[in-house]
Amino acid sequence: MNFAKLLKPGAVKVLTSASSKKRLLHDIGELAHNAYGLKAAAVVDALMTRESLGPTGVGQGVALPHARLEGLEEVLGAFVLLDKPIDFNAVDRQPVDIAFALFAPESAGVEHLKALALVSRTLRNASVCAKLRANPDPATLYAILTEAQATQAA
Repeated sequence: MNFAKLLKPGAVKVLTSASSKKRLLHDIGELAHNAYGLKAAAVVDALMTRESLGPTGVGQGVALPHARLEGLEEVLGAFVLLDKPIDFNAVDRQPVDIAFALFAPESAGVEHLKALALVSRTLRNASVCAKLRANPDPATLYAILTEAQATQAA
């Protein structure tokens, strides 16, 4: 599993409009639609359903919303950097400004877990998050994410 397979450059966005968790999930749905052709409403519904089981704000300003979607063939990702942190009911009660959403096929088992582990491990790295927060350009953000994985693997 690697970021280049998981995340298209077109699935990286900087948001200036997200004012709430619900709005962010809607923005992620639109991003998934534009980047992968997924139905935005289905993405939002799946993410909201998953959030109702427990918040996916993992701390340190990072959220990892994820959901299984009918009709998907592979695990896909979407990355969002927020210009203003929002409340996401994170485990450390800190607002979130980095969100990496994962969408998995309904039947995905180990691949979904591998993708979640990769993203979680990468975004637990404080220097990676500092670089992401300092570069509000989607192409640069994509490069940082794919480079971070190459550096960690070395």
